[in-house]
Amino acid sequence: MKIKVVAKILEANERIAQENRRIFDDAGVFVVNLMSAPGAGKTSLLEKTLSEKTDLKIGVIEGDIAGSDDAERIGRFGVPVIQINTGGACHLDANMINEVIKELPLNELNVVFIENVGNLVCPAEFKVGEDMKVMLLSITEGHDKPLKYPLMFQESSALLLNKIDLAPYLDVDINKIKRDALSLNPNIMIFEVSCKTGEGIADWVKWLSNKTEKG
Repeated sequence: MKIKVVAKILEANERIAQENRRIFDDAGVFVVNLMSAPGAGKTSLLEKTLSEKTDLKIGVIEGDIAGSDDAERIGRFGVPVIQINTGGACHLDANMINEVIKELPLNELNVVFIENVGNLVCPAEFKVGEDMKVMLLSITEGHDKPLKYPLMFQESSALLLNKIDLAPYLDVDINKIKRDALSLNPNIMIFEVSCKTGEGIADWVKWLSNKTEKG
């Protein structure tokens, strides 16, 4: 019975995700579902991305269990930002996104980032209408994460290894992370970045800009 209930939830979410995707596509907006564990640096990555001089016109949907700190940080860049507080849910779902889509000036944007709730499990299971999922992994989390949380890596188009500036001080095998990620998803694009120093950010933004040129 539990399996049937879960299947129905996912089927309902898929239908709404398809509707979200239609709305985004009609507006010509490329949507990135940004996922990571808590504290990996999602908001810092968005700040660095917004700091790069590009033609990207970005809007952001912030997902958190509670609070508005991340939305306030993004709002300082003068971009449209909407906060969704899940009140305990460990991920954003398609219905949550559907309820706020019209609050974004989609016709003025070409990219929307959906910063998902910090979690290495549920966000990978629920589509929200995105063009692609992107995963951020802090190297401080260790090199065992790909094999412990395979779905996140299998579902993501890109993997950003953050806090690379701390590598000399950590007992972490970055090459193992890469090998394991590629074993799960041979097509995943991997970037080594530091949201503190800015290392690797330009390469990430250039790749993103190329991906957003749809059609």
